[in-house]
Amino acid sequence: MIRENIEAVKQKMAGACDRSGRKMDEVTLITVSKTKPVEMLKEAYDAGPRDFGENKVQGLLDKIPVLPQDIRWHMIGHLQTNKVKYIVDKVYMIHSVDSLKLAKEISKEAVKKNVTVKILIEVNVAEEETKFGTTTEQVISLTEEIAALPGIQIEGLMTIAPFVEDPEENRVYFCKLKQLSVDIKAKNIDNVHMNVLSMGMTGDYEVAIEEGATYVRVGTGIFGERQYLK
Repeated sequence: MIRENIEAVKQKMAGACDRSGRKMDEVTLITVSKTKPVEMLKEAYDAGPRDFGENKVQGLLDKIPVLPQDIRWHMIGHLQTNKVKYIVDKVYMIHSVDSLKLAKEISKEAVKKNVTVKILIEVNVAEEETKFGTTTEQVISLTEEIAALPGIQIEGLMTIAPFVEDPEENRVYFCKLKQLSVDIKAKNIDNVHMNVLSMGMTGDYEVAIEEGATYVRVGTGIFGERQYLK
């Protein structure tokens, strides 16, 4: 079933690329594996994806050692500063950097471990009180501050759009994130690339792709509804 689901997601991704005049290789599927057992991840891996996303540090630490080494792991959930040291040298990218305090901790640990950490700045475009992320007003100044830190490479922006019935409702937020990335790119800040837009999840990734997403994060659409351990 997982293989079929991945194929269905890829077909929808291809359709969204066609509609927006983009190439399929411009968009990467991140298989969101949070709360899922290793057996299901192996099944997904065997179907082709190599980018996997976890929202908890413990999930990463449990899964990285027992899954194939060519997986690119993405930290997509809120990251606490005291957990940074466990993952800076293990993940391909951290999507959820939303404060200078967190960025400084990543920088400190990156320098200590002699690695360069790829990060995205998380923006709470919809201004939802329950979500993390910097504001659209502060993102440029935050980007400039973080860009000056050693051991960090800013690759782009990330947002988590509201949970809505109609994905069209989120188009405005995806448009806004894309525009922010264009504005930041125009500033030519050292150490800042705006090649990555991580936006769109199971319910709205097609709209996100139409508006410029380069990473879409799909969990439920691949694995089914989440199971929470009692």
